[in-house]
Amino acid sequence: MTNSTVSERTDDTTSDDVRTTVAGMDNDATVSVINCLQDRLVATLDLQLTLKHVHWNVVGMNFIAIHEMLDPQVDTVRLQSDQLAERISTLGGTPKGTPAAIVGRRRWDDYSIDRAPTVQHLVALDDVYSGVIADHRAAVDELGDLDPVSQDVIIGHLRDLELFQWFVRSHLMDATGDVAHRTTYDKS
Repeated sequence: MTNSTVSERTDDTTSDDVRTTVAGMDNDATVSVINCLQDRLVATLDLQLTLKHVHWNVVGMNFIAIHEMLDPQVDTVRLQSDQLAERISTLGGTPKGTPAAIVGRRRWDDYSIDRAPTVQHLVALDDVYSGVIADHRAAVDELGDLDPVSQDVIIGHLRDLELFQWFVRSHLMDATGDVAHRTTYDKS
């Protein structure tokens, strides 16, 4: 996953598509919030699929630890997707979660590793989490003055995502706490 920024977003929702359903928010703010949340929805949908893909394809040392660590992450990220979609609906928007909507809106490369050793997946997954977390943090900034309720949703998600990244990184750290594996395992 390549780091992306919220400012690179292609907005799908316009003022014509939305009737504000939350008291105290005007249409322009609502449209901006919906588009920001739609980007986060795409990221969490993509993340849950990526996590499940890793769960199915990880092999090697500590296989069972990694395999079992990922299912609760999938479940939590799935709930995050649901919260984002429901917030979009609450604001009067239409959440888009189809495969075409995900692929069409995302700004990063697809996860490229299939069956591979744990360290290779964990290094790649660390990168995925870095991108999602950076974009969530940018969304927190964007939502600050527009909608503190949506901002709070994203902040709550960040707590879990940062914890999950720490779980991933903990498998990659040496005794001093430095992330020892900063590049993927290369079979050549």
